[in-house]
Amino acid sequence: MNFLAHIFLSGDDELLKIGNFMADGIRGKQYEHFPLSIQKGIRLHRFIDTYTDAHPVFRKSTQRLHSKYHHYAGVIVDLFYDHFLAKNWSTYSDENLEDFTETFYQSLRDNYDILSERTKGMMPYLIEHNWLLSYQTVEGIGRILTQMDNRTKNESKMRFSSNELVEFYPEFEEEFTIFFKDLQEQVTLKMQQL
Repeated sequence: MNFLAHIFLSGDDELLKIGNFMADGIRGKQYEHFPLSIQKGIRLHRFIDTYTDAHPVFRKSTQRLHSKYHHYAGVIVDLFYDHFLAKNWSTYSDENLEDFTETFYQSLRDNYDILSERTKGMMPYLIEHNWLLSYQTVEGIGRILTQMDNRTKNESKMRFSSNELVEFYPEFEEEFTIFFKDLQEQVTLKMQQL
């Protein structure tokens, strides 16, 4: 899953959300240097990633892209699934997406001193371009995919994958819906163990 799902699945704990959001840049046991709630968020993030990568429905989605995008297929599907979460936000949350994203951006600002350097570097772009809200549209996902492709020096060809999103839109959306229900159940159980 990508940023929006990780933040959403973290519940109401502000620091746990931040930990889950910035976990990709934290290697090994480096997380032990952060406050406890941030540590829990990082551990939750790792659980979500492991569960997602092994889930048969997620794997079905990535197989549709694998021949063209190879090992980037999983990254692309993470973004596609965030699109479907954003698009269908009212199914999963009583809070509107604009308020949710702005509250999270404010949390980052309020807790700037404890953010990882990588997160501090990404934060201006995240907020200025409102990445989390932009996931709602195919165009927004296309812009994010292009930015990510640029970071791979266009090696990944991710910028073109929004074509597959459009072509197989109903299939991806159905797979997301099935997968996300399973993931929410597993995260609920995991949160009790953190």
